[in-house]
Amino acid sequence: MEELTTNLKSTLDRWGEFTEVVLNAISLICIVVGIILSLTSSFRERRRTPGPHPLHTYFRRTFGGWLIVALEIQLAADIVGTIVSPTSQHLIELGAIAVIRTFLNYFLGKELKEERTSPAVVEGKKKMEA
Repeated sequence: MEELTTNLKSTLDRWGEFTEVVLNAISLICIVVGIILSLTSSFRERRRTPGPHPLHTYFRRTFGGWLIVALEIQLAADIVGTIVSPTSQHLIELGAIAVIRTFLNYFLGKELKEERTSPAVVEGKKKMEA
């Protein structure tokens, strides 16, 4: 029975480590894809609606959503990593990382929402519809 338990723990640890690596890879893919799609849509949007908004305004609005998703996936990877090796140090690091990423997600989401509902953005959308 002890051998079965040891084998099961070893297998779960390997799967946990694999899952952590996969989640980090997915997060990185989200960032790269987000950059590419944000740049292309920003250039397209800038050509379509010339005005006072610099190119980075369009980019930030689009990329911010991708960044939020990437941060959430990285947090999941950190949680899996801590489950695999739950030392006191890892738990403290996870707590700090979770707090930092939660604040980043909250304020980034809030900033994106404010940008989408700002009078200049709403006015730009009205001009596009007209």
